[in-house]
Amino acid sequence: MTRAFLRELLFPRNCAICGKALFFGREAWYGLCGGCMKGLEPGGEERCVSCGKPLISEDSRCLPCREGEAGSLDRAYSIYPYSGPWRKLLAAYKFEKNRALGNFLAEKLTEAAAQAGFTGKDGGLPWVPVPPRPHKIRRTGWDQVSYISLLLKKLGLPVYSCLKRLPSQSQKKLDRGGRMTNLKGRVICIKQPPAELILFDDVITTGATLNTCAAALKAEGTLRVLGLSLFYG
Repeated sequence: MTRAFLRELLFPRNCAICGKALFFGREAWYGLCGGCMKGLEPGGEERCVSCGKPLISEDSRCLPCREGEAGSLDRAYSIYPYSGPWRKLLAAYKFEKNRALGNFLAEKLTEAAAQAGFTGKDGGLPWVPVPPRPHKIRRTGWDQVSYISLLLKKLGLPVYSCLKRLPSQSQKKLDRGGRMTNLKGRVICIKQPPAELILFDDVITTGATLNTCAAALKAEGTLRVLGLSLFYG
């Protein structure tokens, strides 16, 4: 076990949402009190069959998917809106490096994959993480998606890191048009990818990152890419 893991287990932080002290094993493990965990459960609303975001009044497919250009993802699914308590949840995990929240988020990813029908008949589709920006882990000691990859492996899932991101601008600093072109040709395969897989990330906004990764995978022989993200903006 790593030092960070032992610290989180023996000296848990307060609940990432409400600040309540965590005393019970389950709460300390997930970094959230029972009440906040219950409040963070995703709703049962209908979802777009293409992007997986909740529908407002549309039938089957949301308006952006009907009017937008087809990307390289075959289907996508997202769990939480990037707003309110869910935004606070991601900030605590991603920027404050609250690793206990990773346990909660990794399990929610697996539940969402099953709910979306992404797990395959045998439940064994490979999981491919979106790669971090070059030198991010060396510079900060942390990448939130890479850490979830480790947790998914501990849950017994087949994680296959086969993508590499080449130098480019940070996506979050760009507008929609800039995001759609910034990563073009900047993600490559460093290993032969699986024929069918689940590609996962923490946040999807325009879909540019997931689609760029999916295009790189398909250029090397992948036939079907299912995109999965924790948060949608």
